Amino acid sequence: MQRAGVEEIGTMVESRIKPYQQQVAEKEARERQRRVYRRNQVFGLLLIAAAACVWWLFHTNPKWIFPAGWWRW
Repeated sequence: MQRAGVEEIGTMVESRIKPYQQQVAEKEARERQRRVYRRNQVFGLLLIAAAACVWWLFHTNPKWIFPAGWWRW
């Protein structure tokens, strides 16, 4: 059953026409929020990758990373 202003999935829909400045301001606000969200996603993925590399470094055979005589190169 569908009522005025409500879609079938239950989210609110605004049916009035907004002024252009308000539409632009909302679009810019969403874009700023999306940029911050993407930046945080990238930062989180970099942290996970760094943690995986550090874990691998400490759990591997040290002779694979530092072979005998590596300091003489």
